Amino acid sequence: MAAIGNRGTVKEASGFDAEADAQRLRGAMKGVGTDEAAVIEVLAHRTIAQRQRIKEAYKQAVGKDLADELSSELSGNFRSVVLGLLMLAPVYDAFELKCAMKGAGTEEACLIDILASRSNAEIKTINAFYKKKYGKDLEDAVCGDTSGMFQRVLVSLLTAGRDESDSVDEAQAVQDAKEIYEAGEARWGTDEVKFLTVLCV
Repeated sequence: MAAIGNRGTVKEASGFDAEADAQRLRGAMKGVGTDEAAVIEVLAHRTIAQRQRIKEAYKQAVGKDLADELSSELSGNFRSVVLGLLMLAPVYDAFELKCAMKGAGTEEACLIDILASRSNAEIKTINAFYKKKYGKDLEDAVCGDTSGMFQRVLVSLLTAGRDESDSVDEAQAVQDAKEIYEAGEARWGTDEVKFLTVLCV
């Protein structure tokens, strides 16, 4: 299994030139219509860091925000994907969490996907971006949109307190498995707090 941080499939483009990419994107949006293939060729084949440099180069060369320009040129799911590509990972996560809790109903799967799979450091960064962008604590937003044990699990994950060490305490693993069994299958009803403690800490 690849180490955390080395799992991505998008590698840095060789011979990368942010200014040239910015000009190519500008050309793709000139005139009537948009050369969507050129947009894909540039943005889908660059790393997050390279895309940030393209955004800076575009603003310097054109004096406009690349995301705003693309947003006005594109539509539908294609626009959503392209705008997502231009965001830093924690900004995108914060945006997706906001969308998942917007309006009636909640996209629980989105909350689970993001909060259960990010590292403690990533969750802290997402919390900070969410507060800065939306003026509300992410925990407050989650509590306003969820309830019960599901809410408690998400709040626990938001504290970013999971053990992330690489060492495995075999005796503790056996003890945890025993406690989970006794808290669930071995009894009538379920001791949810025990599951919460083992799985979220």
